[in-house]
Amino acid sequence: MNGSLLSASEEARLGWLAAALTPGLGPTRSARMMQRLGGAERVFTAALTELEGTGIPAQSAQFIADGSARKAAVEEAARTAEQRAFFLTPDDAAYPERLLQIYDPPTVLWVRGDASLLSRPGIAVVGTRSPSVYGSGMAEMLSRELAQRGMVVMSGMARGVDTSAHKGALDVNGATVAVWGTGIDVIYPKENKKLAEQIVAQGGAVVSEFPLGTFPAPQNFPIRNRTLSGMSIGVLVVEAAEYSGTRITARCALEQGRDVYAVPGNATNKNSWGPNTLIKQGAKLTATWEDIWEDLPSQVRVELEDQMQARAGSRDGANESSGGGSASLFADAGSGQPMSEHERLVIQELRQDEALQLDALIERLEAKLVSGEIFTALFELEIAGRVRQMPGKKYVRCF
Repeated sequence: MNGSLLSASEEARLGWLAAALTPGLGPTRSARMMQRLGGAERVFTAALTELEGTGIPAQSAQFIADGSARKAAVEEAARTAEQRAFFLTPDDAAYPERLLQIYDPPTVLWVRGDASLLSRPGIAVVGTRSPSVYGSGMAEMLSRELAQRGMVVMSGMARGVDTSAHKGALDVNGATVAVWGTGIDVIYPKENKKLAEQIVAQGGAVVSEFPLGTFPAPQNFPIRNRTLSGMSIGVLVVEAAEYSGTRITARCALEQGRDVYAVPGNATNKNSWGPNTLIKQGAKLTATWEDIWEDLPSQVRVELEDQMQARAGSRDGANESSGGGSASLFADAGSGQPMSEHERLVIQELRQDEALQLDALIERLEAKLVSGEIFTALFELEIAGRVRQMPGKKYVRCF
């Protein structure tokens, strides 16, 4: 990539990328440097003394002035393209406006997938990596129901609550964005590789402010958390211990003027300390999707409702042309097909917040169903996404 062949806008984008790769420059120093130079397109033409005059460290100025920053940026741009990804800078129209409003917006965002999701109304769902059955179920249920109504579900793709949130959105073909604390070519945790691929394949996005090849260093995740909250309209906390990264995300959200929601938990569970304390401090107690929906800015709610009506209209038209009826947008996931009487009897015995062992379920239903009928009903309910099997032949209701 030769500088003489680049337009001013391309040169500016490369300037932002070079700043992100320059040692000693963070988002705040990079933004101040661009402002004092008069634009990112001047990064590579400014003299060493002019660069030092912007207030950046001497080693950073030298790295840019001797051509090292440009070389690194050109190579990073090429590697990003090889990953079938791209990068966004604060000068790009696709860079999320909400993120520009925070104190230190990322210098560059690396993205795989649909970048338009970053600017759509989204809710960040965060919580412990070791949730209870109740916590995992609530994260999945609320994410599924909000995604059904057009909200983008954002999370960090960590184990536990994050994974449940992404899966909830994917279950209804909803939009979800994973914000990583690694490079977008370094999947963490590794067991979520399939989930990452599914997010992109189903029209979602993976985003990071860290260069390619960045491994999961502990200090990256608090940085990631402020980006996650910054892109969202609000943050939903589902189970978090007293000292956890979730607290950092909630604090970032408050500092950024975002709404904070929290799912109340059992007072004897250590992972209930986070949400219960946040509720005491003013976070909105959240038990259903309506608790978040009614709190949305009116403009956002109208926008989402208009989109739902448009989808409902196209769905009705398709059903009419095929002679079928229309299904409600507000129906539970998997409820497109009615349940059989056996399935209804089984699901009535199950709860969202507590798993039931198979033997106990059979015992409860022995006067109404034989074991074979229970097995068949459980299988159909699992296929429909209404019931989930847990380790130890335990079952939990999904909604």
